[in-house]
Amino acid sequence: MGSKFMRSKFMKFGTPFLLLVVGGSFGLEKFAQIRYDFRNRKTITKEDAEKMGIEMKDQSEVTLETEFEKISKIDINNWKNVRGPRPWEEQNEQHQQVPQQAKKSQEN
Repeated sequence: MGSKFMRSKFMKFGTPFLLLVVGGSFGLEKFAQIRYDFRNRKTITKEDAEKMGIEMKDQSEVTLETEFEKISKIDINNWKNVRGPRPWEEQNEQHQQVPQQAKKSQEN
C-alpha cells in the first residue's frame, strides 16, 4: 500500500506543486517586506548628519543649474583611460600613483 501511495499522481505532481506555492509565498514575503522597511525610513536632517560625521549642503546650494555648471566645466574631450589597481597588485608603481592622482584632481 505504501509504494502505491508514493506512485500516485498526487504525490508526484500535487505535493511538489503545493510545496512550491506555499514555500514561495513565504519567500516572497521576505522580499515584499523590504519595500515597506525602506518606505518607513525617515529623512536625515543636517544636524543628524553632522553628528554622524557627514557634511551636508543646504538644499538651496544644490540645484540643477549649479550642478550643470560644475559638469560643463569638465573637459570631456581630453581624458586618459587609467586602469585601476587590482587587490592582488598592491606593490606595483601604478598602485602607489593612484592616491597622488586623486589628490591632484581634488586640488583642481
